[in-house]
Amino acid sequence: MPTRVPTTPLRQTNSRSSSWWSFAPIAAAILLCLSAPAWAQYESLGISSPKQQTTNQRPLRQPNLAAPTSEQVAIPPMVRPSMAQPPTTRLLETPSASILEGILREGSELESGRRWSEALTHYEQALREHPGDTTLMRRQDLAKLHYSLDRRYSDRSYLNSVRSLSTQQSLSLYLELLRKVHTHYVNTPPWQRLGVRGVTSLDIALTDDSFRKANAMVVSRDQLEILRRELYQLIGNRPVASPQDLTALAGEVARLAESRIGLNGSATVLEFVTAAAGGLDDYSAYLTADQLRDVYSQIEGNFVGLGVELKADNGALLIVHVIPGSPAERAGILDGDRIIAVDGLATEDMTTDQAASMLTGAEGSSVRVAAVTPGQTPRQLTVRREHVDVPSLEGEKIVDPDAGIAYLRIPAFQKTTARDLDAALWRLHAKGMRSLILDLRGNPGGLLTASVEVADKFLQKGGIVSTRGRNAQEDFKYQAHYGGTWRVPLVVLIDGDSASASEIFAGAIKDNKRGAIIGEKSYGKGSVQGIFPLGYAGAGIRLTTALFYSPHGTKISKRGVSPDNAPIRTVAKPIDGQINGPVAASTDHVLQLGIAAARNPAGTRRVGAARGRDAAR
Repeated sequence: MPTRVPTTPLRQTNSRSSSWWSFAPIAAAILLCLSAPAWAQYESLGISSPKQQTTNQRPLRQPNLAAPTSEQVAIPPMVRPSMAQPPTTRLLETPSASILEGILREGSELESGRRWSEALTHYEQALREHPGDTTLMRRQDLAKLHYSLDRRYSDRSYLNSVRSLSTQQSLSLYLELLRKVHTHYVNTPPWQRLGVRGVTSLDIALTDDSFRKANAMVVSRDQLEILRRELYQLIGNRPVASPQDLTALAGEVARLAESRIGLNGSATVLEFVTAAAGGLDDYSAYLTADQLRDVYSQIEGNFVGLGVELKADNGALLIVHVIPGSPAERAGILDGDRIIAVDGLATEDMTTDQAASMLTGAEGSSVRVAAVTPGQTPRQLTVRREHVDVPSLEGEKIVDPDAGIAYLRIPAFQKTTARDLDAALWRLHAKGMRSLILDLRGNPGGLLTASVEVADKFLQKGGIVSTRGRNAQEDFKYQAHYGGTWRVPLVVLIDGDSASASEIFAGAIKDNKRGAIIGEKSYGKGSVQGIFPLGYAGAGIRLTTALFYSPHGTKISKRGVSPDNAPIRTVAKPIDGQINGPVAASTDHVLQLGIAAARNPAGTRRVGAARGRDAAR
């Protein structure tokens, strides 16, 4: 069984559109816990710890997307951008229907422009406002298939697997992946739907320029239409109820595609592989060799790269954050800059992943970028790729010396976070800390055990979190321990981007009445993902294995953690989460609420923030 990790993409603002682009050595298998906006792929990492206590509770069943039965299967009308049209079916004349029509119309425009990352984000946001809408769910999944295809065919390690694996090796990889799904997935796997999704993924790929070029496809439109018809007839008349059934289906489709259009069998089977992993839920996904290395880099908190966090921005790469001390910072790249060219090639002429891939490379090599600060002219910069350490804590300081109020930001729960936090607390204690503000805003998650260890530093007893899965091996209860507890009054800041492992920590503090929770309702990403290495191509799968619950048994998924303060409409905070001087602190409304709570020991004690002497350990 793999080690345990909470999910959302680590250090990602958005599960798909932002990421730490890097490479790092492969480590042991793990379990993750991160948010969807983290990508979406980030997402909290859960590693087994001696503080676990197994429980035997009924496995949960999380509803899956509605899957068409074999009798309902037909050729999808929107698998290609040219076929994506605004909705023509008249919805019921209600305000909600009018809003949905607008959402679908905007989504169609993004699809027609092949802006799949933006389309996927658009539908995900819409589904948070209109949960369960089947039309939005279908459009989201099609956007996800297109987006995933763009990413794969910009990934050098994936292209290498397409070229190097035989058809039989690809089928063995597929069967291995499906068996892990069968054993570890949180819900009963929807085998029939995964088969349909595999065919749909191949259908989309057959008309994609990157796919056709990589696989040297030269076929006529008529040949493709004949093959498409045969593919959907095949899946429409074929019951699929097990990993073996799916593997047999993929093998038959591979033989059919090879005989009709000469397509390499591994290219066909790998479409089924990626479609199966990505079709389970918002967080499960196939990981190419490079992506798997990135996951381990995020956990370790170090990698080789430029030291920037990126996301797509209208044909450019937006610099969300520059790591202090990184090569990017030394080269003069700033938070909020836009990269408009890489090595002389305009980013508007390539996908986000193609542009981001060009920024990666071997340690010691360099890359030329054109960076633009808003309102200024572009500047040409050369950045050297180096080993970068990602800090697990930021903004350490005393924000109110008179009251002894200390501040720390945790940007993500990494392997070293608990250890680094302990050292920071001792430094702050020496400077006169009498209360502490922990800022988890924008924290997408990280290692489950890291969040448990951090919570345990502030809790003398009681539950921290419990996890429950379909497999009883995924059922755990994490308990606090008396030894080494910091009893300093505590304030925790959260927002709508605080997810997964952040919600584990905030939920534990809230339910144990250990501190004040200030800010906005958290994201509501309440599941745990396992990272399972696979036997071929250096690949892996990120798989949802369990849901997690607060100490009171509250389900976090799609609910989040609510703050103690009244609702806040607008939250201003420094871009990089740093508190640099009185001006930044004074313009951060949530931080000011946190400071006010910390200045009122009686108020914090009413929510149980203090135990024992102030600032005592």
